Amino acid sequence: MDTLPLPPITPDTRAFWDGCAAGELRVQHCPGCTAVQFPPRARCIACGAQRLGWRAIAPRGVVYSFTVVHRAPSAAFREAVPYVVALVDLAPGARLMLNVVDCAPGTLAIGMPVRIGFEARGAGEDAVWLPVARVEG
Repeated sequence: MDTLPLPPITPDTRAFWDGCAAGELRVQHCPGCTAVQFPPRARCIACGAQRLGWRAIAPRGVVYSFTVVHRAPSAAFREAVPYVVALVDLAPGARLMLNVVDCAPGTLAIGMPVRIGFEARGAGEDAVWLPVARVEG
């Protein structure tokens, strides 16, 4: 599915995408108030600080909610349907929206533990490594 659109990489999100390329799940954190946030932002959502850092976290989470996409949002996704998009709660308090792969859409349930892995989209130097969830167990 190399024809699928690539996510935009901005100065605020670069460390996240670099982590994905290195096989590491990273979240933004505030050294001042210790808040963890995702998606990345220019300021801390808890205290407003601008000096933020990044930390690698365990690539595990729990399905908070999910939907099964049966109708492609664009022609690029036509061959991918049906697919599962889930909100996954991570241990440090962040929540990511991820595709759930290698799982029949009818078998996923809220509360299931998942492991985060990475899959390349695109080719060569232009490839972007996207985080994806796989049901554990």
